[in-house]
Amino acid sequence: MTQPTDIRRERGHRPRLLDLFSCAGGAGTGYARAGFAVDGCDIARRPNYPFPYHHGDALAYLAHLIATGGIRRYAFVHASPPCQHGCALTVGTNASQGWGRTHVDLVTPLRVLLDRTGLPYVIEQPNGRAAIRKDLTLCGEMFGLGVIRHRNFELGGWTAPRPAHVAHRGRVRGYRHGEYFDGPYVAAYGNGGGKPSVPELQAAMGITWTGVREELTEAIPPAYSEWIGRAALAALAPVMEVAA
Repeated sequence: MTQPTDIRRERGHRPRLLDLFSCAGGAGTGYARAGFAVDGCDIARRPNYPFPYHHGDALAYLAHLIATGGIRRYAFVHASPPCQHGCALTVGTNASQGWGRTHVDLVTPLRVLLDRTGLPYVIEQPNGRAAIRKDLTLCGEMFGLGVIRHRNFELGGWTAPRPAHVAHRGRVRGYRHGEYFDGPYVAAYGNGGGKPSVPELQAAMGITWTGVREELTEAIPPAYSEWIGRAALAALAPVMEVAA
């Protein structure tokens, strides 16, 4: 890992963060609110992404930054690789019904590259079998959101306190096996079955800059990464002051 004096700050005292598999910027927005300057990278074109971003394969781009020294622009890396390989829906319901297809594990090669950067990092995944340490588990109820959306985070090269998991206030609204249930949360995935409208989903997630359902259902709420970003800046504050 880098030594404390290697942590880099962006002009204006905003350390620069690389947001890999950035989608429409749910994670990036939270980190920006916490105090980072954010650059993204996604293999899909993301015109709604609110920060500078590179259009291309995230693993290839990260390897390029390492090889060329471009990674030295950054103080921190967040990565949200596609979760289909290990998420609960893929390995549970879909597999039991014979649905879906084989998905590639991106977490393992990603971690190898992240360790090579020498930077503190976060890998985010949903509940399931993805091979990450669950150093943090965050839930929408912790932030008063209208979604549950459990997400797990592996922290590489730094640590943060584990917040207590807050009790849920009720069910997720929608149909289950043909029966409709009401509740204080909406289902932030898929279509049909009582799923929320786009405006309902935007309000529940705290995301206003995209109205594309696919982008909303793939995003993590910015409140999650804002919490992580503030924890990271607090943990690295002595380091940041040395490098300022």
